[in-house]
Amino acid sequence: MSWIFGSNRGPNQPGGVPVVPVPSGGGDASGGGDKDGSGDKKWSGFDPTGLERAAKAARELNASPHAKNALELSQMQEQTRQLEQQRHIKEQEAAIHQLQSERVRIEQEEKRKTLQTETQHHQQRAQYNDQLARKRYEDQLQQQKRVTEENLRKQEESVQKQEAMRKATIEHEAKVRHEYDMQRMRAEVREKAKTDRENQDLTLEKIRVKAKEQRDTILQSIRTASTVLGEGASAFISDWNKITATIGGLTLLALGIYSAKHGTGVISRFIEARLGKPSLVRETSRMTLFGGMLRHPIQYYRRRFTKPEDALEGIILKSTLEKRLRDVAIATRNTRKNGGVYRNLLMYGPPGTGKTLFAKSLAKHSGMDYAIMTGGDVLPLENEGVSAIHKVFDWAKTSRRGLMLFIDEADAFLRKRNTETMSENLRSTLNAFLYRTGDPSKKFMLVLSSNQPDLFDFAINDRIDEMVKFHLPDQVERERLIRYYFDKYVLQAAEKRGTSRLKVESMDFNSKVKEIAKKTEGLSGREISKLGVAWQTSAFVTDDGVLTEDVIDARVNEMVDQHRQKIEWKTQID
Repeated sequence: MSWIFGSNRGPNQPGGVPVVPVPSGGGDASGGGDKDGSGDKKWSGFDPTGLERAAKAARELNASPHAKNALELSQMQEQTRQLEQQRHIKEQEAAIHQLQSERVRIEQEEKRKTLQTETQHHQQRAQYNDQLARKRYEDQLQQQKRVTEENLRKQEESVQKQEAMRKATIEHEAKVRHEYDMQRMRAEVREKAKTDRENQDLTLEKIRVKAKEQRDTILQSIRTASTVLGEGASAFISDWNKITATIGGLTLLALGIYSAKHGTGVISRFIEARLGKPSLVRETSRMTLFGGMLRHPIQYYRRRFTKPEDALEGIILKSTLEKRLRDVAIATRNTRKNGGVYRNLLMYGPPGTGKTLFAKSLAKHSGMDYAIMTGGDVLPLENEGVSAIHKVFDWAKTSRRGLMLFIDEADAFLRKRNTETMSENLRSTLNAFLYRTGDPSKKFMLVLSSNQPDLFDFAINDRIDEMVKFHLPDQVERERLIRYYFDKYVLQAAEKRGTSRLKVESMDFNSKVKEIAKKTEGLSGREISKLGVAWQTSAFVTDDGVLTEDVIDARVNEMVDQHRQKIEWKTQID
């Protein structure tokens, strides 16, 4: 049997033509060349037809002119398979490399996570240790506080015991002294009683002698007086000139007493109207000759010869309102210098916005005296209200420098004349006020202040020449007010001698001022000034005298809460 190769490759190499065994000797495939018939036994159960077809195909392929092309195609297919195998190998290598890179990245990520976890654990451990330290410190402070309180309690108990012992000692001494005094008094009484019993006869004799002498003296005095009076009366009756002189003297004496009585009343009323301050005026800058120049000469001459200060000194308002008020102050000052007629002014708005403060400053700037009265003081006067109003205006007209009469809460008695709710006395007082303010005056200027100007009687509105509305400070004005009162009550007090104990903690003051101004929205200027006083007081009550940022915030929060509570009360009342 011979071998037929489809290619030059071995039988086991890929891409080669399978080797087909062909029986040698020219026998056919079915006989196998075994003459004795043993081949039937050898090929029993095998179909040689396929082999024959394969051999035939191989012969045809060898005989075919395309055998070479088929061989080249087979080689190209083999090369393609090899290239694909190499590409597959490289893809596997790239995948392995990528897996290695991914493994390295995952390891790095795991390391980073581990490091982050360790960092978090360290931070948590540090925070925990810090909390433990804080708690330990707080426990120590609490322990020290308890120890201090216990020591204070023991000291107080000791002081109380000492005080109790001292009181007991004093009571015992007083008791002993009282017993001693009682014993001494009893002994003295007994001795005196004993002495009186022993000297009873002498005492009675002494009393009788003294009574006899006193009786004789009285009788002798009566006889002497009767003799003198009798002789005087006889001489007086017998002399007509003496009788006439006596009657004339008594008449002149009665006339003098009557004239002195009524003249003193007239003079006192004149002095009271010209020099004395009326009872309705609560505060005034007007000084009398004896009450001002003699008692306060330096202040008297300083006020007369110093230049006027700015009308808005220490007053912080909106820029438009400041400009208008400054114009009012200049006009008032020029009116006084030129002897013109004063214009009456109404200032209205929420309380604490600077109305009273500006009225005082306006009077000082213009060179006038000022007097402050409140409408609530007029109501209790009842039937004396008319005379009190007349006294105020009589007193105002006597001012040489001109008087600015500021009436705070003027709506309390200048309200509308309602027959149902207004009493007859109050209506008479209002009429007296209208009578005294009916004509423009060169002697006094009327400045009214009210939170409810709509309650005024229409006749009062007719007497007002100019109205100015005061508003609550906005953000910019609140910042200016906070800086002004912080400087006035804290910084100046810290720089002042004798108060070096007051210090201010280092802080970003500009941002703190803006923060406080935002919190204090709706507060008036008076409330912010009270806030400055509260900061000063809070610094004085501390142990080290340091005004800290926390203390400032605490006082601000308290003031804001108080303002909110006032608003709630006002809402409930309304």
